[in-house]
Amino acid sequence: MINSRGKRDTALLKMAKVRKSSEVEEEKNQNQVLVPYLPKDCIFNILVRLPFSSLLTSRMVCKQWYNIIKSQVFIESHLRRSESVFICQTLLKENSDNFQMASTSTEKPHIFSLESCFESSSSVPYLWHLNQQKFSLQYTEFNDCKSKKEEYNVSCHGKVRATCNGLILLTSKLDKDRLIVLNCVTRKLTSPPLGTVFPSNKESYGFVLSNRTGEYKVIHLFCDNLRYVGCEVLTLDKRTWRAVDGPSFGLLKWFGHTPVSAIGALHWLPQIGQSEYIVSMEVDEEKFHIVTLPKTCSKFDGIIELKSLLAFVTHDEFNQIDIWILKGVKEDEWMKHHSITVGCLWDMIPVFSLKISEKVVFWRQEERSFYQYDFLLEEMIQLEMDEDIGFLPSSSFLPHVNSLVSWSSKDAQKFV
Repeated sequence: MINSRGKRDTALLKMAKVRKSSEVEEEKNQNQVLVPYLPKDCIFNILVRLPFSSLLTSRMVCKQWYNIIKSQVFIESHLRRSESVFICQTLLKENSDNFQMASTSTEKPHIFSLESCFESSSSVPYLWHLNQQKFSLQYTEFNDCKSKKEEYNVSCHGKVRATCNGLILLTSKLDKDRLIVLNCVTRKLTSPPLGTVFPSNKESYGFVLSNRTGEYKVIHLFCDNLRYVGCEVLTLDKRTWRAVDGPSFGLLKWFGHTPVSAIGALHWLPQIGQSEYIVSMEVDEEKFHIVTLPKTCSKFDGIIELKSLLAFVTHDEFNQIDIWILKGVKEDEWMKHHSITVGCLWDMIPVFSLKISEKVVFWRQEERSFYQYDFLLEEMIQLEMDEDIGFLPSSSFLPHVNSLVSWSSKDAQKFV
């Protein structure tokens, strides 16, 4: 009888343990299925509002999040929500001891060196020339009436020539002349073939996306000794240069102004001040046009992209700045969009516009400071700066956006 009671107690104890184990397992399973059953569209709408720095870690949470962030629909949606910044280069101070005969990079582990990705596999070392300057790639963002410089932790021996949708086009001259296309966020890069080689002061690069084909194009203008301007076009996916007809003789007299991309075209100011027109090239048709300006462009005037349109920002009087809008290259018709009558100074240079908040940023070299005009509040504000960025000519300000965009459609996935 004692044995039967012991067996019964043992059986009851075993049943209790099994029940407890099943309850724990059921609770565990319930906790595991909470996130997967969150609607995918809901996850999408949450992730698309995160800054690019958070996306880099969020895509490692699970396979579902990775596939969402990697999809073309997400990349394009995040691009549309990303605010404009401007990209700049800062000279790195290095000791002469760093210039040595070496075939491997001497960069710090957390710094991504572009040239180290293209170093020759040959065992013959090359000399790092003392006159080769090294730069750090940075960007400046504008929030809450402040401008703040941030690091990409990327270094290079080249010069940023153009930007498009978060992609950067550089020319590098460390071991040999080369082109580099880079996304600083994803650190994905490629080196397309180099076109016609000219001194940097006699050439101009543009970087654009064709709305017709969805392909990224590099536009290269160069001026020979007879002052004829040639033009060649590189489609990144095809990796071949094509010669196209350049602008007529004498139209482009100076390559100091970086071209502005807007309304399906690239636009150049032909000289420093006293310009009566701009030179525009249609991206899809690859044809050049002359567009007459509504008034003569002075030294402190300029063209920028504003609401996806081309804007001519000009000082009408000492205390007034007018903004004219061009809707199409072939129309050649400007419309006055706005007049700024508060806080204007005669030497304010228009730099670019913030595409989300739709504010125009100006640079004043005398103070080495930024100003921001708010269309809604109709006020001009001098922005606080976290540090003195030193001397920068207006041509050094390249509008940019931090994105996950790739130049190749093969890199993106479908959102299912």
